[in-house]
Amino acid sequence: MSKRKNHSPEFKAKVALEALKGERTVAELASQFGVHPTMIHGWKRALLEGASGVFERGSRNKPEIDEEQVKELHAKIGELAVANDFLSRKLKPWIGK
Repeated sequence: MSKRKNHSPEFKAKVALEALKGERTVAELASQFGVHPTMIHGWKRALLEGASGVFERGSRNKPEIDEEQVKELHAKIGELAVANDFLSRKLKPWIGK
């Protein structure tokens, strides 16, 4: 049983661009680059779907903010602040501040 190959993004882009050119068939490209034709079709499709992102202005992928997670983190910060205040009041007699 053979081990799976992990192709670099540069290699995938090169093969997908060759497929988009249409100068050779997918079968010929598969033979030349040593990959399955189905993989070439997938890489070509991914290239076409993601090509619009190349021309977007501004920052790259803007992170999506999960409001639920933000609320949970704010609640946790509040709990920790209350615990910190409580402990600092209880430790004053020993510290002497």
